Amino acid sequence: MTITAILRQWEGHRRTFMLALPMILSNVTIPLLGLVDTAVIGHLSDAYYLGGVAVGAMIITFLFWILGFLRMATTGLVAQAFGAGDPLSQLRVVFQAGAMALMLAMLLLLFQAPILSMALMLVGGSAEVQHYASVYFSVRIWSAPAALLNLALLGYLLGRQSPRSAMWLLLCTNGLNIALDLLFVVGFGWGVAGAAGASVIADYGALALALTLVWHQLPPELRSKTTLSLLNLKGCGRLLALNRDIFIRTLCLQLCMAFVTAQGARLGDAVVAANSVLMNFTLLMAYALDGFAYAAEAEVGRASGARDRDGIRHAVVLGGFWSALTAGAFTLLFWTGGEGIIALLTSIEAVRTTATEYLPWVVIYPLLAFTCFLFDGVYIGAARGREMRNSMVWSALGFFALWAATQSALPGNHALWMAFCGFIALRSVTLSGHFWWSWRQGQWG
Repeated sequence: MTITAILRQWEGHRRTFMLALPMILSNVTIPLLGLVDTAVIGHLSDAYYLGGVAVGAMIITFLFWILGFLRMATTGLVAQAFGAGDPLSQLRVVFQAGAMALMLAMLLLLFQAPILSMALMLVGGSAEVQHYASVYFSVRIWSAPAALLNLALLGYLLGRQSPRSAMWLLLCTNGLNIALDLLFVVGFGWGVAGAAGASVIADYGALALALTLVWHQLPPELRSKTTLSLLNLKGCGRLLALNRDIFIRTLCLQLCMAFVTAQGARLGDAVVAANSVLMNFTLLMAYALDGFAYAAEAEVGRASGARDRDGIRHAVVLGGFWSALTAGAFTLLFWTGGEGIIALLTSIEAVRTTATEYLPWVVIYPLLAFTCFLFDGVYIGAARGREMRNSMVWSALGFFALWAATQSALPGNHALWMAFCGFIALRSVTLSGHFWWSWRQGQWG
């Protein structure tokens, strides 16, 4: 290998890591926030407090995550406009996504009562769990306008390869949320409503910071552009088509995640609380891996906009290397320290015992998952939503089929975790398999 090739590889690793590291540092605060929620509520007197927060947060997460296309589509299209050197198109994309975010938030607020009733009917659980889930949801839903606008603004920052700005946005937001969580729940004793209120205030604080960061990203000549000129329909069809495909993809993902929580609720308060604890393990890993997925989004989007096939290949190889290394580290952490982490999160003995029983599924999860996280980033950066949609639909069908097939062979919650691990493995196989097939067909670059 020549010195030039070695230097190029080193520069590629450095660039990938510098794009990913700020997002990893900030992303880890997101599951950390979930861990703090779990810890402060998990040390209350009964499991149904934790179960109620788990169900209420699941409903909110489902609603916000199925609208995650606002972030993903914005990142992909802004990254391509960034690679093509077109700042006006970048700004137009984020304005159109922001207008869509506000319309969707108004619909959520308008229909919050029937949404909550339907969700609780589908999820089930004890009367106490349903009551505290309702308390959490009824407060947290008022963050919808800020939370959805933040998705579009974060997508703009990531698409422009500004991970440090995105890092400060997430660090400040989640740091404020954690501080308010401790103040409201531990200090003031506001319980479940306090945990939800902390998130609402933090989301609106994030919106103010995000608008400031985006304003400073704008070239001076674009700051005088009128709203009407940016909200025209140019490029809107592509944004809507990409949003549609990512919406279907995210809906399937959230249906599977919600099914895990709902089935856990039907298996008892201790099981739903234990699954909530273990899901925080998977989220901790997911947000770390998402750092490299975000790097892949930015690099693949830039390379796609510049028609640089070698740049796409380089981004996939480097992202794959770091994603595999990170997944291995998390498997080792969960294997050696999982029981200790569970003990930190809850003092309820029944929840600890139940979570420890199902811990082995979480230990193998990172090794099954890292490929699908990487290729999610690759396909978002390339604005190829249809392939992501199809992969997710087939994987979701596999999830429900595997769960149904293992009911007679495994105890209820083991069958649920086997289906969930099979689901993530199917996502990895279908996305990576399609990429290598389409690469050989010359469909990239």
